[in-house]
Order: sequence, then structure tokens, then C-alpha cells
Amino acid sequence: MTVVMVEDLDPSSADAGVAAHYGDPMREQRTLAAAVGLVDRSNRDVIAVPGEERASWLHTLTTQHLSDLSAMSGSELLVLSPHGHVEQHAYVTEDGATAWLDTEPGAGAGLLKYLEMMRFFTKVEPRDASAELAVLSLVGPGAADLFPELAAPVVAAVPGPKFAAGSVPPRATSIYAVREWEGGLARRVPLGVDLLVPRETRTAVIEKLGVPLAGLWAYEAIRVEQRIPRLGWETDHRTIPAEVDLTEKSVHLDKGCYRGQETVARVHHLGRPPRRLVLLHLDGIATDQPPAQGTPVTLGEREVGFVGTAVRHHELGLVALAVLKRNVPDDAELRVGESVAAIDVS
Repeated sequence: MTVVMVEDLDPSSADAGVAAHYGDPMREQRTLAAAVGLVDRSNRDVIAVPGEERASWLHTLTTQHLSDLSAMSGSELLVLSPHGHVEQHAYVTEDGATAWLDTEPGAGAGLLKYLEMMRFFTKVEPRDASAELAVLSLVGPGAADLFPELAAPVVAAVPGPKFAAGSVPPRATSIYAVREWEGGLARRVPLGVDLLVPRETRTAVIEKLGVPLAGLWAYEAIRVEQRIPRLGWETDHRTIPAEVDLTEKSVHLDKGCYRGQETVARVHHLGRPPRRLVLLHLDGIATDQPPAQGTPVTLGEREVGFVGTAVRHHELGLVALAVLKRNVPDDAELRVGESVAAIDVS
């Protein structure tokens, strides 16, 4: 089997360490879209948070309602700056003894530094567990069939502006079922099932599952199609959660104070974040190469946003997630580099 690593194609990529594709990226995409494939995402950073006060401590430090997160369940959380800008995003998986936080490659050090800084006298012992656990993702409609005992994700609707205090249920806004599996954990998520397995068993787990392998290129294409933002790709130093659709799964709007809460509440009640996440279709006439992350999006002579992740999708063609100014019309003729771009309003 041909294996092309991310660093073989882009030595500077933050995604180095995993396969970009296995010889046929379009076939791998179709597998993820129609059946199930296994994507090696073992380059993700993992932070372990054991300690009897971990739930209440994470509850106070992050945007998510975690004080009552039960054993064998998961969710998503954000760490914000004092001004409400997104600094960290992580999945949290609680096994009854430890809360495991998995985040983007390279983001773990910053998350761990913040957690250690906020320990004070709390009974928690955060540590870097990236060498202990590897993340593998089963993606596609067939993933749930491999773990039928895992209930589908539950994601609460975002309340409207000026909602009544106490009207939002006091629980995590996204709840992901978890079970023990092969010495690690299996977590049901919107794209399928994530496996957090002991790193030394990674190869054996892949062989045991016997599921077709798909590279990160295929995973990213499915993620873009589903308009799921990624920290560091669809976010910059001034991103607030409402701009990139992170509120629904990661922010509890009525749980009390946390760093950046004032900005989150103000923007939500006004109902107009300054930017928005969109899916762009690129014409692909001048070039069929996806533009780089951070490429400006222009309207006439004016820069109105930036490209996050751009991919070549097996059905949609050349598409990209982009963050645009709120006032850009849906029917605007935009440009991304040499390509003409249009907003997908579906």
C-alpha cells in the first residue's frame, strides 16, 4: 500500500506525523462519505486531568458545563482570552477517574500551561499524555454500526437572544457517549467514532478493526463539507466562538462566570457577531490547487476575510471554509487568489 505522509508534501505542516493519503484520496473520501474508514489522527495532543476536583475545576475554567459530566461521557470545550477570543478548543472524555482532553497538534503545550497556571490548591494533576494515548477516527455512516451500544451525539439547540436566565438546562451542550475499548476509550462524535487507544497498541488496533484506511486529506474534505471549524485553521487571534459556529457544541450560555464570558454573552444577546463562517465554492479555472490557509478573500478591491481549510472534494470540487465579514452579501462575487468564489447558501 502506498502511504504518503503529510510532511512528504508539506514539511512545515502542523499535521506532520500522519498519512495524507494512501494512494487514492478521492476513493478514500468516497469511503468516508458512504461507508466507514479509519483515519490516523495520532498527531493530536492529549492532556490528562486526573484528580477528584477535575470536573468542577474544568467547569470554572472553560466555556462548557462540566460540573455534572458523568463517567463514560464526553463533550467539547473552549478556553477563551479575557476578551472572549478563542485560545483553545478540545474534546473532553471522562472515564470516571480522568478527564482526557485531546486537541490540535501543537496546541497541547499551550493548553497544559494554562491549566497548570490555574491549579492553585485544586486537587488536580494535569499532565501531557500525548505519548500515552493516540487518537484514531472511524468516519462515515458505518462507524456507528461498529459500536452500536454508543448512543448518537446529543447537541442542544442554541437559545435565542435575551433568553430567560435558568432556561438553559444545567448540563453540557454536547454530550458524546463513551465506552471502554481495547485498553482505551471509544467516543461517539458527529463524524463517527473516535478511539483513544494506548499508543503502543495503535498498529494492533488498526489491524484488529480491519477497516479501510483513509488519509487526513479525506478526513479534512468531509470536515469541510460538514462545515466543522478547526482551531488554528478557521480561527485567528481575534476569533470569538459565535463567528465560527463553536457556540452550539462548546459553550454553555447560562452557566456563570468564566474567562471571556462577558464578550460571549454580549455578542449572543446582540445577535450579530462581526464575522461568520461560510463554505466557498471556487471556480478552479485559473488553478485547480486549493489555496493556502490564510489566503485573503476579496470583494472588489477590499479584503473581507480569509480562507481557513481548502480541499478538493470528491463531489463538490474545489471548496473552502472561510471566515468573512458579517456584511458580505450571500450573492457576492468574491475572489480567492486567482479563483472566483461563491458562498454556498444551502
